Amino acid sequence: MATPRSFTLDNPAATAALGERLGRALLPGDTVLLHGDLGAGKTTLARGLIKSLCDVDEVPSPTFTLMQHYDTNDGHWLVHADLYRIEEASELAELGLDDVFDNAICLIEWPDRLGSYRPDRRIDLRLTTDGETRIAEIVPAGDWGDGLDNV
Repeated sequence: MATPRSFTLDNPAATAALGERLGRALLPGDTVLLHGDLGAGKTTLARGLIKSLCDVDEVPSPTFTLMQHYDTNDGHWLVHADLYRIEEASELAELGLDDVFDNAICLIEWPDRLGSYRPDRRIDLRLTTDGETRIAEIVPAGDWGDGLDNV
């Protein structure tokens, strides 16, 4: 089992850079649950990760669309979901989110709304703020082995 890791992020660029490094460790079937209050940096981290894997310049927040789909440079599928507007876990069945967990790299903002849809094999990434600084704690769950050692 992989060891939890903690990072101090001095600015948004450092937050995006952590997303880029994390992206290099992910494969289809991997899910990253992004925890944190409004303004903690979840979308900034997701943008860095998506830009590095998908070579796109514009990465909109999926707050209103709920899910954005991307093709990675390696021909895989990446899904970025923002569940902030989900009121009940039963709404997730309509999105088809449970179908993508096995086949795509998934980034989920506001994962507390997943309920029973929360995958067993995942990375819980918690972002907190300390003044102008952000703290990122990465806690792998399931069989991660040494997969996060280079993040």
